[in-house]
Amino acid sequence: MASKQMLVTVVAVAALAVAFLPGLAVATEHMVGDDKGWTLNFNYTAWAETQQFVVGDTLVFKYNIGAHNVVEVGGPDFLTCTQSANAIVWNSGEDRVTLDKAGRRWFFCGVGQHCQNGMKLKITVFETAAPTPQPALSG
Repeated sequence: MASKQMLVTVVAVAALAVAFLPGLAVATEHMVGDDKGWTLNFNYTAWAETQQFVVGDTLVFKYNIGAHNVVEVGGPDFLTCTQSANAIVWNSGEDRVTLDKAGRRWFFCGVGQHCQNGMKLKITVFETAAPTPQPALSG
């Protein structure tokens, strides 16, 4: 009889764990530009508005080596497309940027006039994901 009660308890605990797992933070890999990648003639502002960026997530910038790069700067340099001396530059063609703290992050392509032509991304990284709305219980 004790083993049957133990089994019921284990099943109940497992069911509760499964019910609450979706609420736990799981890192997301964001392919910047989706299937278009990091390229010209893409609206990265609109793309970013469809995403939720959380500490622990990763941005992936995919592009042809030599055609583009990824430059991370502060807000003022982002607005003017200025690559300052302390800017971080990636150029592997598949750059992975881990979002390690909450706050704003600014990226652009530093090749030619790409930034001035709109190849830039501004995101806000949150500490945790917004809770998923739960369906109302009818009573």
